[in-house]
Amino acid sequence: MFRKLSVSALVFASLLAAGCASMGSDAPAKAADGVLVGANGMALYTFDRDSVPGKSACNGPCATNWPPLMAASGATASGDWSIVTRDDGGKQWAYKGKPVYFWAKDQKPGDRTGDGFNGAWRLARP
Repeated sequence: MFRKLSVSALVFASLLAAGCASMGSDAPAKAADGVLVGANGMALYTFDRDSVPGKSACNGPCATNWPPLMAASGATASGDWSIVTRDDGGKQWAYKGKPVYFWAKDQKPGDRTGDGFNGAWRLARP
C-alpha cells in the first residue's frame, strides 16, 4: 500500500510540476524586480492615454519613441494577456487590457528611464 501511495504521489507531483512550468510560459513578458519586462529584459510601460479598452493611442511618431510589444502572427491571448489591433493593423500585447510598450531611450535591461515621462507613461507592473 505504501509503495502504491508513493507512486501515486510521485505521479501527482510530476503532473503538478509540469502544470506549473507551463503556466505563463506562453506569456509575452515576465516580472523582474517588480515590473514587467520583455524577452529582451527591457522594461515595459503603459500609456495613460490608452483609455479605450483594446485600443492603442500611441501610433506614428509616438510608436517610434515607444515601440509596442508586438504579438507574433498566430499568438493567442491567455490569462491577463490580450492582443489589441493597432491602427496600422499590427497586433500588440496588452496586460490587463492596457497595451504595453518599450521606451526607445532605455539602453539596457534594468533601465527604467521612461517611468513618469510627460506624466503619462508608467512602468507596467504585474
